[in-house]
Amino acid sequence: VNWVHLILLTTTPLISIGAFIYVPMQFNTMMFALFWYLLTGFGITVGYHRYWSHRSYEATVPYQIVLALAGAGAVEGSIRWWSRGHRAHHRYTDTSKDPYNARKGIFWSHLGWLLVKTDYSTVGRVDISDLNSDPVVMWQHKYYVPLVLLMSVILPTVIPGIFWGDYMGGYFFAGIARLVFVHHATFCVNSLAHWAGETTFDDRHSPRDHFFTALITFGEGYHNFHHEFPSDYRNALGLFQYDPSKWIIYLASLTGLTYGLHTFTTNEIEKGKLTMAQKVIDRKRAKLLWGPKDEDLPRYTFATFQRMCTEQHRSLIVIDGNVYDVEHFMDQHPGGRGFLKASIGKDVSTSFNGGVYDHHNAARNLASMMRIAILDGNVPLQFVAKEE
Repeated sequence: VNWVHLILLTTTPLISIGAFIYVPMQFNTMMFALFWYLLTGFGITVGYHRYWSHRSYEATVPYQIVLALAGAGAVEGSIRWWSRGHRAHHRYTDTSKDPYNARKGIFWSHLGWLLVKTDYSTVGRVDISDLNSDPVVMWQHKYYVPLVLLMSVILPTVIPGIFWGDYMGGYFFAGIARLVFVHHATFCVNSLAHWAGETTFDDRHSPRDHFFTALITFGEGYHNFHHEFPSDYRNALGLFQYDPSKWIIYLASLTGLTYGLHTFTTNEIEKGKLTMAQKVIDRKRAKLLWGPKDEDLPRYTFATFQRMCTEQHRSLIVIDGNVYDVEHFMDQHPGGRGFLKASIGKDVSTSFNGGVYDHHNAARNLASMMRIAILDGNVPLQFVAKEE
């Protein structure tokens, strides 16, 4: 058992519940708690995740320092520790080497993995040489504990206390309760984002796209997209897809605080969507009957076809080089029995394909179930049905 994590993750919710019952909440404190929640939450998504874990954009040192401080306030480990685990998660998704392996259940990926001591020999190896040579990362890693106390306890308590005299509200609401909400909002990226939603780009692994997950995770809910294009600074592309982290990065780029924002081309993204859509179509198609395959059909000469019509009195027609038995469809034909009867023993390809009527997909699909053979050779002109 990881006792530090267990105590932190169980006592803070209990303290928060008590605070909501017994501690008066001032409006200013509530607004400040919301601000601190957003600041520290974006410290994780904009900083820990999209900047340090994936290097999806570049940032100036002052911007990095703000993100490092904000991330420390979320109390989710140092940048170095968090990013190392996250890179393993991407490289070994849904395997035993993935520290938050979603295949072990939603509780494990949300919280369970934090409650036990990690056996690092089982976590997949990743390259963090860039993190080890990053001065901001190593500064935050070295002074992580005092930075946590500063950003998660001291400032959330002191700011409301100094400016409107609410030290207690600052501590309990902007400090403790805010921390609980940040924790579970960001934890949902590992759990809910691997459980609910659509596999828009690939379904080999568990990541999903869902608006609700995006809403509670600072825009990290389009997770299937993210796992397909992890170095893209965006998690969402659509106008109505919620991703405030993307906009923070983009707006900062307008001032020069961020730059080199990495994106994948529309061509590659659309190819990913289309590939997955085709996969879904192929699965549905495999469940339906489409008539016999070419390799399972006999091949008839025209003479054989004619003999079956005249001597065996079979109701056969030819369309596009295929032989169809329409005996049981004669009375169901929308154009009437007479037309089909007059077409027996003939090639009606031209009429079928627009000479008389350009038949819809429904007609073509239905006809595929009546196909009995493939015609070898050409049809003599006198047996080609004329357009009428």
